[in-house]
Amino acid sequence: MGSGGESDEIERWLNTEFESPAEEALSKVEQDARLSPYEWKTLVNFVAAQDVRTPARLAEHLRRWDETVPRILEETLKESVSRLETATKLGQVVSTTRTTNAEYIPLRVIKGIAPGQEFGIVKAEVVVGRGLWFQSMRTILAKVGMLHAHRWTILRAPDGLNWFTSDDPVVRLNYSSEGTYDFQGGWGSPGTEIFLPLSPRHLLYTKVGAQPPRRGDVVPRPQTEMIRRMIAAHAHRFIFAASPEPSVSGLRPRAVDASRFRYENEKWRRWHEEQTVAEQSLTAFRDGAA
Repeated sequence: MGSGGESDEIERWLNTEFESPAEEALSKVEQDARLSPYEWKTLVNFVAAQDVRTPARLAEHLRRWDETVPRILEETLKESVSRLETATKLGQVVSTTRTTNAEYIPLRVIKGIAPGQEFGIVKAEVVVGRGLWFQSMRTILAKVGMLHAHRWTILRAPDGLNWFTSDDPVVRLNYSSEGTYDFQGGWGSPGTEIFLPLSPRHLLYTKVGAQPPRRGDVVPRPQTEMIRRMIAAHAHRFIFAASPEPSVSGLRPRAVDASRFRYENEKWRRWHEEQTVAEQSLTAFRDGAA
């Protein structure tokens, strides 16, 4: 999909490369069956996809891009102008062919110089949103090998407790103590615990740089309750369980706000349309000016 187009290419790619291949492994996990090395690989790939594709991750990116994209564009333009000036002085030709590693990013560069003037202007514009998100998913998932370097296991909850999950299901936890932790752990950060509930009884788990417990080990009740608290705290808007979990409201109080719900629903409903219009406007101007 090029920027400004309507396509489910990203969804199909995520399904083909990361989700469908894991179906057999997920089925075997539920049956407590032995997994082949390939099936372990598909599970880890599945973790990566579930980590990058959530609304929470999009919101995180948007906050960061609002701060960083203007600075990056300015620095890139300054560097490009400097290279062009140097090349011109040396009589060299600088290629302006677009690279393919940013195929999803809706970007245009505007150049202008008045007749008879030696100097002009150059500026760049980009739509911060869907295209950047698609590109970031591809970029991050290209580094999934980092996750394969870790030792993974599947842990069980004790009797009377189940794993639940959320709309931001992969937890990357840096934990020091009950009151000192965050969810900013990296895929390759030593000490970061990464886990994803696969079923009410099974939790895929690794700790970067550490030897994991044996597969099938039952997590002690205090540690299970701590992990459940982390899953609830990490949720974006929703927590999902296979059966009613009365204790969840004590871990993450339920928020009932009809106006906020309607606002967010409307925002998401309009987001795709607004992004499409903005991207098409940008690329139409760029292609028309080319």
